[in-house]
Amino acid sequence: MAAEEPTTRRVLVAEHPRLLKLKEMFNSKFGSTPKFYVRAPGRVNIIGEHIDYCGYSVLPMAVEQDMLIAVEPVKTHTLQLANTNPLYPDFSTSANNIHIDKTKPVWHNYFLCGFKGIQEHFGLSKLTGMNCLVDGNIPPGSGLSSSSALVCCAGLVTLTVLGMSLSKVELAEICAKSERYIGTEGGGMDQSISFLAEEGTAKLIEFSPLRATDVKLPSGAVFVIANSCVEMNKAATSHFNVRVMECRLAAKVLAKHKGLQWDKVLRLEEVQTQLGISLEEMLLVTEDALHAEPYSREEVCRCLGISLEELRTQILSPNTQDELTFKLYQRAKHVYSEAARVLQFKQVCEEAPANAVQLLGELMNQSHRSCRDMFECSCPELDQLVDICRKFGARGSRLTGAGWGGCTVSIVPADMLPSFLTNVHEAYYRTNSSSLALEKHSLFATKPGGGALVFLEA
Repeated sequence: MAAEEPTTRRVLVAEHPRLLKLKEMFNSKFGSTPKFYVRAPGRVNIIGEHIDYCGYSVLPMAVEQDMLIAVEPVKTHTLQLANTNPLYPDFSTSANNIHIDKTKPVWHNYFLCGFKGIQEHFGLSKLTGMNCLVDGNIPPGSGLSSSSALVCCAGLVTLTVLGMSLSKVELAEICAKSERYIGTEGGGMDQSISFLAEEGTAKLIEFSPLRATDVKLPSGAVFVIANSCVEMNKAATSHFNVRVMECRLAAKVLAKHKGLQWDKVLRLEEVQTQLGISLEEMLLVTEDALHAEPYSREEVCRCLGISLEELRTQILSPNTQDELTFKLYQRAKHVYSEAARVLQFKQVCEEAPANAVQLLGELMNQSHRSCRDMFECSCPELDQLVDICRKFGARGSRLTGAGWGGCTVSIVPADMLPSFLTNVHEAYYRTNSSSLALEKHSLFATKPGGGALVFLEA
């Protein structure tokens, strides 16, 4: 698997309504025909929230919603980007002078992240231009990874235009790193599943080194995604990066407490690995070493034996330097318990006991509680939606993605699906307000989809 490259598939565009429509729009926009098309899927994380950037494994699957880009390489050195959605304005820049403005997470910057990642990986200065028309059907800000899908799609577009080759794993690692140009300090789950996904199976994604293992989901259950319709933009708000920093500070304080070389430690997983103990034991160390009251900057400095200036300039990232307090205990407790739940989830899927759906549901419910109470990344609408989903038959329901809005994922017995969809629609979307007029994207059953692809016209 490690060396496998993304699939290239020949298709009859006329037989694919979405490709055909994209080809026609491309023609009216640029007056020419695309040479090829690239797709990269969004994902739903079934369990394992906010732990990839702490070094821990996660358990996502790709969804059928994706980013699709029609591409034509051109002789000029100009990159012309357009979007089928009129809300996203056209953009044009020199292919040899890519500037990504971190202060504005505008749509084209995610394309530029993928483009620049590939450019820098190969150390190229003179790049060919291209015309690209982007069509996405992943709801934005929904926690289904629309932005990472665009970064991955752009990376594969750029690679294909250059005629270079990379494995799926290399592409995932490059795109995970390059998305940080936009200012989010994410882990690597979203890019990994976008490239490594396979139809019919969820994946356990592990990091350092990056690898993916099939996880067969129980046949008697369906995973249903419900959008709270509260949008959250990770790059535009500081919540996300503050959590990354709280986890980093917790790792350093725990490492110092245990006499490890704390200044080299960045992730909570490194503390566990260096101590050589289980996740359950790590939770006991957390209880022992950290207190529940928030830590002031001064207290963090006292714990680590450093000055405020050193904390500010050497540890805190630019967008977390103004934070006054950090909840280290709560964040570490969430991460270590969530990492254990991921492994338990995988184990239940492998052993497939008669009550598997019930057991998996309980793990998902525990995950949501921890996200809500310990990591504080939920919101009232998500909590309400989770309660409604459980009330109407979900064995488990939790927020998915970064949180603070976006979607829930629920495990629902297959025979209850029709009544579940009807009742949740009534209780959440009809009742809340007309502004949640149910789009078809708001509530849907999903199954594991395939990963990123290149389409050539047959």
